[in-house]
Amino acid sequence: MVHPRFFANSHPDNIAAIMGDGSGSLSYLELEKRANRGAHYFRSLGLQNRHAIAMWVTNRTEFFEIYWAAQRAGLYIVPISTQLSADDAAYIVNDSEATLLICDPAVRSAAVMNRSRDDLIGSTALLNLTDWHDTIERFPDTPIPDELAGVQMVYSSGTTGRPKGVRITLPDLPADAAMDRAEGLSQKYGFDDQSVLLCPAPLYHTAPLIFSTIPQRKGAKIVVMPQFDAEKMLQWIEEYRVTFVQMVPTMFIRLLKLPQTVRERYDLSSLKIVLHAAAPCPIEVKRAMLEWMGPIVHEYYAGSEGNGTTSIGPSEWLRKPGSVGKADVGIIHICDEQGRELPVGESGLIYFEGGNDFAYFNDEEKTREARHPIHDDWTTMGDIGRVDDEDYLYLTDRKSFMIISGGVNIYPQESENLLIQHPDVGDVAVIGVPHPEMGEEVKAVVQPVHWEARGAVLAGTLMDFCRAHLSHYKCPKSIDFDRQLPRHETGKLYKRELRKRYWPSGDAA
Repeated sequence: MVHPRFFANSHPDNIAAIMGDGSGSLSYLELEKRANRGAHYFRSLGLQNRHAIAMWVTNRTEFFEIYWAAQRAGLYIVPISTQLSADDAAYIVNDSEATLLICDPAVRSAAVMNRSRDDLIGSTALLNLTDWHDTIERFPDTPIPDELAGVQMVYSSGTTGRPKGVRITLPDLPADAAMDRAEGLSQKYGFDDQSVLLCPAPLYHTAPLIFSTIPQRKGAKIVVMPQFDAEKMLQWIEEYRVTFVQMVPTMFIRLLKLPQTVRERYDLSSLKIVLHAAAPCPIEVKRAMLEWMGPIVHEYYAGSEGNGTTSIGPSEWLRKPGSVGKADVGIIHICDEQGRELPVGESGLIYFEGGNDFAYFNDEEKTREARHPIHDDWTTMGDIGRVDDEDYLYLTDRKSFMIISGGVNIYPQESENLLIQHPDVGDVAVIGVPHPEMGEEVKAVVQPVHWEARGAVLAGTLMDFCRAHLSHYKCPKSIDFDRQLPRHETGKLYKRELRKRYWPSGDAA
């Protein structure tokens, strides 16, 4: 059984998705009927195989109705970050060539989109989410006759410029056909109709979307958080007897900063797997999670491009602390700027050979940049890393975040991972800022746990802390303070927004 439809027939009353706060619930039978109605609606608009629809929708059960309606209509499904401005959302709608935008009034910029619809998205149809149920109600709740499998077309979160759409080429398959990726993940993490998964992150992001919809192919219950809240997450794990949760390191840090009495208040014994990805996790943060939750903390490294994947279990990680594991999909190559393969232990650009074929939609230049200069079937997501003599991969940082100071390459992730462990630091970003002689110098922007503690004394303490643990050239030469760092809901840091404060216009990419 590899599709929610099977569970609509075998276990119709089982819950496919429920909001943790009780604001919505969707059974497998309800999901099947509404997805079928939605597919008929899409066909009524003239949407055919490999056309695109865009979803600007918050975390709610209707997200799944729309997703599975589009999936069985053979469409590219374009989820849009609910944090974007109307202009930025319109860019994605237009770039993806979406025929329809479904817009949630709860999105902050939805009112602007509705007001300026003709100017922003032109001929693209717009449906307010509040009208979704009434609109599809007049259509049959049986499958459309020409079902085909659709897939998400995710846009990057745009930390270094305009986001780019990742478009995967698909053969024409039945909507309920088995997917190798879904089967592989289901077997690896044991998804079945007894699984309960908590989704603490925005569904429009790749990982939460995958780790919600793939388990639904196996009949699992998905518990959705409207937005992440550290203590509420623990509460809902206990209340719903959650067996699996996928997180990012930022969530780990916020959980660990809860008072010990709060962390011990909740029964987490139902948890079988805590999976994390999306950013390098500080070694001491992961050790603390393993000490707290036991040997259930797993990690993987992948991207929306789907060109390669690594994974590592808890016992492996304790033997190889800091590693993101061995390749599950693709073969890893570490190369220098000219594309020459580097020896074991040296850091360079990470390429995967033999993974999924992908392209950045409407951007041949970015697609070309992601290809190896010699081997066209080697592709990169722009990350820097190294492998050891047992082929375990270690991430260093993003290539785009590298600081070049006096000709020396400095990757800020190392100092960020150290500073976040200081008890007075709530969040931190390390960036390069202009320097008249060195080109760039290292600066830390710190969000203190207590805003009133900011100032020269704390800055000095933190710089001394860095120098006691790191080579001096990697340490911040200055520290500024910020009430709230610009982070995506998924935990990804918008360094470009910080760099804009310090660099002349146009130099902050």
